[in-house]
Amino acid sequence: MGRFINRITLFKISQEEDQRKLLDIYEGMQQKALKDGKPYILGVQAGITFPDQRSQGYTIAVQSTFASKEDMAYYDNGCAAHAELKNFAKTVHQGVMMVYFENALE
Repeated sequence: MGRFINRITLFKISQEEDQRKLLDIYEGMQQKALKDGKPYILGVQAGITFPDQRSQGYTIAVQSTFASKEDMAYYDNGCAAHAELKNFAKTVHQGVMMVYFENALE
């Protein structure tokens, strides 16, 4: 049985137009993010959070799945598609972004 990395990222973005644009970027991320010329992200799911006090102001939740810690590190430090996403997110995100990741059994 293999292991993979689940990464949860939470954003606080107040404007609906900016939320939609971030979701559009994430929608194409799995195909656009390339490592050695090939897609390397196993899965991406992104959506708007439910209005609930437990969301603590976070409006967008994203789950990205990677085959390895190395692939996740590449996503953070070498992926052009993720750099583009980060550049946009920095302009619309408010407060502190939350990132959580774990090893998971398949």
